[in-house]
Amino acid sequence: QTVFRLLDWGDYLHFSLMDDAVIQTADNKADANILCHQLLVLAGAEAITADIEDNLIFKAARALLAFAIQSDTLPNKLAQVAVVLDKHLPMGAGLGGGSSNAATTMLVLNELWQLNVTRDALIKIGAKVGADVPIFIFGQDAIAMGIGEELTAINLPDQQYLVLTPEAHVNTAKLFAHPKLQRDIAPLSIDTIKNQSNDYVQNLNTPYHNVFTPVVTSLAPAVAEALHYLQGLETQALGTARMTGSGSAVFLPLDASIASDKALLVTWIESAPCSGYVVGSFQDNI
Repeated sequence: QTVFRLLDWGDYLHFSLMDDAVIQTADNKADANILCHQLLVLAGAEAITADIEDNLIFKAARALLAFAIQSDTLPNKLAQVAVVLDKHLPMGAGLGGGSSNAATTMLVLNELWQLNVTRDALIKIGAKVGADVPIFIFGQDAIAMGIGEELTAINLPDQQYLVLTPEAHVNTAKLFAHPKLQRDIAPLSIDTIKNQSNDYVQNLNTPYHNVFTPVVTSLAPAVAEALHYLQGLETQALGTARMTGSGSAVFLPLDASIASDKALLVTWIESAPCSGYVVGSFQDNI
């Protein structure tokens, strides 16, 4: 169980239809991989994955095409689409950059190609691309269960955060298999999680905690150092420092009185042991 909080901070994806490059899909209707290579021109992701097939943007487009082929809803003609990635989120920070890019790709291509795939179906397709893809298709703060695809919307107050991104990365599969990862936590009802938001929005009170934190901090000293730094600011910020998901980013919720003190926040960022950012929660009216 987890509560996903969307941020007003992310990469930028630019999509453009190449109207002069219309692909006859019937020629490769049985092979979504070949079709995806014909239809998608991706730029800006070379530093992330050397092979385009390893990029989540490509995987998302391929999964969407595979669904259209399987459901026999693939149009006979599709325009080639150019996608340019403008990377802003630090890589490997566990902030959902790749997953949100995959989700955005699916949402936009579904519209551009007029595939008419429902949001629920997109969420199921996205779950096969990556466990964090569904929340970005869902598009709002949510309580998540399962592998992250069972989502229930939750209304949370606006929030500002000090986020630190230490240069450390621990393989997620390794974390899930770690012998010291706590696995015996009693689940809470959805209503309980909704009603107890005061116990995890600004401060983190029992039973709310991140089971990955002790494992990651034991394996990655840089994460432990960044978290310790934020913990030293808790009294002033009036919030509880913690790690996001499986890391490596750590964050500190900021009281409104602190969030408005720009000079103080600059000092905190300059004194941090790694790169730091002040970011806000995402609201639909932004």
